[in-house]
Amino acid sequence: MNAETQHSSLPLYAQIAQRMAHLIDSRAFKPGQRLPSVRDLAATNGVSISTAVQALRWLEERKLVAAKPKAGYFVAPAGKAPALPAVSRPPRHSLLVERQSRAELIFTVTDTTHAVSFGGACPKDPTFFDEARVRTAIQRATRVHRFTLVEYSDSPGTSALREAVAQRAFHLGCQLKADNIVVTASCIHAVSLCLRAVTKPGDIVALESPTHFGFLDLLESLNLRALEIPTHPKEGISLAALQLALDTQPVKAVLVVPTLSNPLGSVMRHSDKQALVKMLTEKQVPLIEDVVFNDLLASDERRRAAKSFDADGGVMVCGSFSKTVAPGVRLGWVEAGRWKESVHRLKRVHGIATNQVLEYALADLVTQVGYESRMRRLSDHMRVRLAEARKLIAASFPKGTRVSAPPSGFTLWLELPQPCNTMVLFHACREEGIVFSPGSLFSATDRFDHCLRLSFAGCWSDTERRALCRIGELARQSF
Repeated sequence: MNAETQHSSLPLYAQIAQRMAHLIDSRAFKPGQRLPSVRDLAATNGVSISTAVQALRWLEERKLVAAKPKAGYFVAPAGKAPALPAVSRPPRHSLLVERQSRAELIFTVTDTTHAVSFGGACPKDPTFFDEARVRTAIQRATRVHRFTLVEYSDSPGTSALREAVAQRAFHLGCQLKADNIVVTASCIHAVSLCLRAVTKPGDIVALESPTHFGFLDLLESLNLRALEIPTHPKEGISLAALQLALDTQPVKAVLVVPTLSNPLGSVMRHSDKQALVKMLTEKQVPLIEDVVFNDLLASDERRRAAKSFDADGGVMVCGSFSKTVAPGVRLGWVEAGRWKESVHRLKRVHGIATNQVLEYALADLVTQVGYESRMRRLSDHMRVRLAEARKLIAASFPKGTRVSAPPSGFTLWLELPQPCNTMVLFHACREEGIVFSPGSLFSATDRFDHCLRLSFAGCWSDTERRALCRIGELARQSF
């Protein structure tokens, strides 16, 4: 079920309560303000008095509102929000990525057999997606393009999907030509092709710190050195630190997620994205930009990609729709600028052909009327969910815990007061059927061994809320 219709699967009172929670989160209703009466709420939404009461009790249970006898319901006072994580301070030298235990631990983190998982950031909540819509698109593509199932193709991708990607890129501020786009097996596959096109073993790649563990796995597999750059939890990679790195070290590529970075959820300002492109253009260093999360900022001008400022083909932009349309149709894409021919050749010589039926189906899905409205609803839904999670963390985790505050997305990054070790915490939680991603996964060093990433891309019910509070309780016991 997609973001447009996901609320229809919830009880009426929950639908009303979530809309009001969003208004409270956006401060349309301010702390201490009286909410509409039960009678007014019922009339406005066309529901019974009992349904309106249930909606208000839903909000009360989550500490968003408080009832005052004979006076009504009021927005709860705003508690002191936890501080943001500190700006990272990675070593100034590059490192070979040698973390042999990462793959096994990642498997544990993303293992769905556990009772509750805050692990992988790939969406697993079935209410995010319209399974019937996806199935219909695939059935239609199979019927209309069935001949492709008995043909061998090494093309850069169907024109239908490449044109659809070019259309969607308009919302990122980019004017891409469909002929320059290469369809890939996933976004991480697109990033891999870009790295292979512009580096050789032993080269240095600069990237955010903390960074997505999938990027570190890629660098390790390609025998590349990671140069981690200080990153602000709200504003993204430090341009001053990156400039120093470019001036003093032979950086061959820069790999970043300027919009809703993983795991911090930071979003670079437009001026910083433009300055980043200008800086790398002057140094003739390619920028590999991952835009896989940009659509989770639907209707937000910050969704604009760094690629939109690229005038000479120095930015290689990679994306997919696995986080927003259909995780099971795991296709990605890349517009590699000056390296488009190299990327196409690498896809061909490595024999990783993509399924054309799925390409046609995905092109259908992303060009359907209502895509933008579904993204807006998904973005708002996650904003409310993350706000609720931050409140639970503030109430349950050790005093001094710092928490990221992304404008949307699926993840939160927590910095626990030392000497808390999140790998020890991970094993304690795992014994109780709860998993998350320890901070040590997100760096080539052990600097984040007191941090962790929580993903809220799965189901979100009282079971998950209790599990989140339990992680905080176990963390408090570690002191």
